[in-house]
Amino acid sequence: MIVLRARRALVEGSLRPAAVVVDGSRIAAVLPFSDAVAAQEITLADDEVLLPGLVDTHVHVNEPGRTEWEGFASATRAAAAGGVTTIVDMPLNSLPPTVSVPFLATKRAAAAGQCLVDVAFWGGAIPGNGSELRPLHDAGVVGFKAFLVDSGVPEFPPLPDPRPALRELAAFDGLLIAHAEDGALITPAGGRRYADFVASRPRASEDSAIAGLLAAARETGARVHVVHLSSADALPLLAAARADGVRVTVETCPHYLALTAEEVPDGDTRFKCCPPVREADNRDALWQGLVDGTIDMVVSDHSPCTPDLKRLDSVDSLCGDFGAAWGGIASLQIGLPIVWTEARARGIDLADVVTWMSRRPADLVGLTSKGRIEPGADADLTVFAPDATFAVGALHHRNPVTPYAGRTLHGVVRATWLRGTVITDGEAPRGRLLSREDARV
Repeated sequence: MIVLRARRALVEGSLRPAAVVVDGSRIAAVLPFSDAVAAQEITLADDEVLLPGLVDTHVHVNEPGRTEWEGFASATRAAAAGGVTTIVDMPLNSLPPTVSVPFLATKRAAAAGQCLVDVAFWGGAIPGNGSELRPLHDAGVVGFKAFLVDSGVPEFPPLPDPRPALRELAAFDGLLIAHAEDGALITPAGGRRYADFVASRPRASEDSAIAGLLAAARETGARVHVVHLSSADALPLLAAARADGVRVTVETCPHYLALTAEEVPDGDTRFKCCPPVREADNRDALWQGLVDGTIDMVVSDHSPCTPDLKRLDSVDSLCGDFGAAWGGIASLQIGLPIVWTEARARGIDLADVVTWMSRRPADLVGLTSKGRIEPGADADLTVFAPDATFAVGALHHRNPVTPYAGRTLHGVVRATWLRGTVITDGEAPRGRLLSREDARV
């Protein structure tokens, strides 16, 4: 048995002194800081805070099939370094995509024995696989990802009308998470000018697709979740739908909270993602949406690729072309410092930031033993120094392309615990492959 004493620990939504007792893989008790405990003693430094392990429900691992983009070994090593103890792998960009039970088995086999943190899996909802949704649910996926617009990979086609899938999911209370952009409002955009790229995927494209998704959820009664919200103009739609009883949750991402269109240099395709990073006023409105509760959580949408696909050093005319470059931003390892750096500048508490990045994502996928410091929860813990700073350098992601390179951030992760044991360099992977069954533990 171990007791971790912290002058600041995130317990019941606030930072307070606590002695966290760990018995095996679980938290046995949360006691006052000075209570005597017959256990091995670990006392955090005065500048350190004890947090629950983060839960990142939006990670593109890409293995098998595109492992050169990212893989389970490198992704989970990056997660552990960033205080993330559970990730949920997206069903696309791997080959095959996770759209059937046999393909889920292929994905789990690829992950087995490689993971330094725990990993759960999304299934995919694409045209023609409606009969696969219930079997995938029964096989343990935590929900289903759909694109309402072209996904960028041919093996995961869009689902422009989500209502048939939602009717199927409503029968067993399954969850649909949706990339919401309206292809009819997107125009082709090539070239090096970032302003042209942003104009090609306007806020209206998100707003329209979200309105359609909300109408479909209202009609079918199914649960829906909007991924990587970029357009703050959609916030009133989402708030009104929720007030009307539509079961909708919303996430945004570190890049939409930290980056702005005004700062993106022309030709710097490290900043490309879909939907795009928008203007500063939009970023500020997203922060307000988090503070007022319209946006529920913050997750990475870690979507890396090989450097050549970003067209940064291309010898042809497509060098730095936002139309030709892969859209995706790598931030899994540094998500907490990115968001905390912006939050502290706005006077937002660390407790709120960590709740958005731990308990809320865990609750979304039903992993209620994750993302919290309370008796009975998994002893997944992060030791964080919120006032320390660092410059973003080499990361554990398989490929080094990130728009945050060289940026100075606040907050250093000093240790990450998975189920009661510190994750150390060079240790044998002991992350578990989770399923919905684990949500009931």
